[in-house]
Amino acid sequence: MNDVTRILSAVDAGDASAAGRLLPLVYDELRRLAAAQMAREKPGQTLDATALVHEAYLRLVGDQHFDSRRHFFAAAAAAMRRILVERARHKRRIKHGGRLVRRELGQIDVAASDTSDDLPALDEALQKLSASDATAAQLVELRFFAGLTVPQAAELMNLSPRTADRLWAYARAFLHAEIYSDR
Repeated sequence: MNDVTRILSAVDAGDASAAGRLLPLVYDELRRLAAAQMAREKPGQTLDATALVHEAYLRLVGDQHFDSRRHFFAAAAAAMRRILVERARHKRRIKHGGRLVRRELGQIDVAASDTSDDLPALDEALQKLSASDATAAQLVELRFFAGLTVPQAAELMNLSPRTADRLWAYARAFLHAEIYSDR
């Protein structure tokens, strides 16, 4: 049993000081995952990787029970996903500019796609995927929202690399079909 799992057990047992010992152990890894996610976001975000880690951590240390380190980081990836989706939905509201896009005066046509505009669509498709294959949905969360590679996610989920590759291919095809079928 590693330190994180031991501290998570202590938190569940009611040790008030255990939560204070948990953050220093997981902060660097959570910060790295959040930085990888924020690197995919469009520039000019008011949310940075540090704020994303803090928001996710606050959501995690409530009344939840974590069985292991793996369970904790899977929950962290899901929390980061929910935070980013909520922010994307918030920005899409008419009150906050809707679909208006801020442009600099000298800016010309940019060919890069904006993934933050598709986060609500991705979230809906991910919910459908979760209903049919929860393992594939968890793999997508770890890959897309936590920034893990397929081998890293496979290890975290206790899957063989080959199984993770197949699930990743299936999940990508499923999500692509769900997101782009209406367009």
